[in-house]
Amino acid sequence: MNPPGNPVPGPQHASAHGPHQAPPGPVPPHGYPAPPPRRRGKGCLYAVVGGVAALFLMVACGAIVSSASDPAATSSGTGTGDGAAAGGERGEKSAKPEKTEKVTNGIGREYRDGKFAFTVTKVEKGVDRVGDEYAGSQAQGQYVLVHITVENIGDEARMFDGTNQTLVDTEGREFQADTEAAIWTNQDSRSFLEQINPGNSVKGVVIFDVPDNVKLKAIELHDSMFSGGVTVPLGNR
Repeated sequence: MNPPGNPVPGPQHASAHGPHQAPPGPVPPHGYPAPPPRRRGKGCLYAVVGGVAALFLMVACGAIVSSASDPAATSSGTGTGDGAAAGGERGEKSAKPEKTEKVTNGIGREYRDGKFAFTVTKVEKGVDRVGDEYAGSQAQGQYVLVHITVENIGDEARMFDGTNQTLVDTEGREFQADTEAAIWTNQDSRSFLEQINPGNSVKGVVIFDVPDNVKLKAIELHDSMFSGGVTVPLGNR
């Protein structure tokens, strides 16, 4: 018999597989369940995302500050600073460049080709004969005398030859210089194989034999037979 006041131990409950036992593992203190293990993967991901966001914010702030400090960035125009200064106000378009003057009569103007600077000073038409009372040359149609000043702007002596020059009329026809007529001109009109030293200039007359009813458009002047030449308009004379 048991002493009075002591409960009588009852029979142990047993299952078909034996007595009931608690699952293995650490027993939490004070009867509280153990906290779940900390997952480190999400924490690292949050740290990376946060770092990227902070870096993006710093770059954006830097761009805003740079734009605010640069006056050109806030201008509505797309031109450079020089263009804006020419316009007077920011965003105003600069003035258009002046158009090149179209020359219809180049007499008295200087034109350059190669190492020669040419100036046509006068054009004479309707000359029937050149030479003197004893000898000379008679025109087939009429002689046109083109008076030219030729200056050597190079650094070496150069030969000027009137036969390299071409006269053009309004119909597009081209006329070559008359070398025979040039021989009969006086000594002041140097146009046939004239040697010109650097810095010097000569006055010559280039002679063309053309039809009586011709209308002159221009003369093409060359410093040599191989040069590109320059066109001097004669004003449809």
